[in-house]
Amino acid sequence: MPMSVLLSRNTKPGNCTVTICHSKTLDIASFTRKADIIVAALGVPEFLKGDMVKPGAVVIDVGITREPTKETKSGYRLKGDVKFDEVAPKCSFITPVPGGVGPMTIIGLLQNTLLAAKKAIYNSN
Repeated sequence: MPMSVLLSRNTKPGNCTVTICHSKTLDIASFTRKADIIVAALGVPEFLKGDMVKPGAVVIDVGITREPTKETKSGYRLKGDVKFDEVAPKCSFITPVPGGVGPMTIIGLLQNTLLAAKKAIYNSN
């Protein structure tokens, strides 16, 4: 399910007021500065800057882009949608790129695979 739907469901955790913005939303910073939780998934490297985040916010960086560089053996560097060095000092929590949401996604997939193998997800309790 999309994160916006999961956060807005009338459950615990959940029950959030959710605003969805596009990378072309006019004055997007006016929305992000009010947010307690920001899920950045735009596909634009380092889009979210430090001045766009309120102190104490939680920032989840879902974006991942390969940028060419001569500084690494692979010839590229992975960048997220958040300018980590600017945003991290303001946050109560932030996910890094790489190494943030990827491992959680793998854990979720493995957990669902195990439940499916046990036929536990098919119980209608």
